[in-house]
Amino acid sequence: MSWSKLKQQLESFLSPALIGRVDYLATSYRYLPDKAGLCNIAVDKKNVLNMNDATTSIRWYQSELEIKHDPSIHIPIHRDELEAVRKDAKGPVPEERLEVIARGRRRTELAKELMAAQSTLSKSNFHAEATKFLARSIEESLESKEIIANILALVDRRIGKKRILNMRETIKLKHPSVQYFYELRLSTL
Repeated sequence: MSWSKLKQQLESFLSPALIGRVDYLATSYRYLPDKAGLCNIAVDKKNVLNMNDATTSIRWYQSELEIKHDPSIHIPIHRDELEAVRKDAKGPVPEERLEVIARGRRRTELAKELMAAQSTLSKSNFHAEATKFLARSIEESLESKEIIANILALVDRRIGKKRILNMRETIKLKHPSVQYFYELRLSTL
């Protein structure tokens, strides 16, 4: 599918409040197979998501340790995770310590997921990711670990106010770029 046709389809799925505010820009290099291409998503004529530019307003993590020590990431711990830590400890462990251990495990898992998603994003071809998005259901795109799929789903008109409001906790575990577009969509409700 040509880029103009793909862009037209993506823009047809934009939330009515975001029409004219969100713009998709992409380039690819036909004769250079090792070049994945560039992707920019602009909000209000300002490049917000530019995968090859360090000056973007969205925070890109350089290492898993940055994610683990980021105070803006709040990880909820479930009872079953505490029980798994208790079982692994094979002895009496204070309740507060169990929570610290469980949260540390979740931070490690989350850091690996975010770094994997971020590294595939910087190597990916926006055209291919957008084509996958159009072929998937909106639920699959929201639950995906792919950053572009999450962003495209968040600005989609098929996501209603109730679903956006119910996603508040799960969005905290996503990449900062996904959180940015969540806040943008939340501001239009």
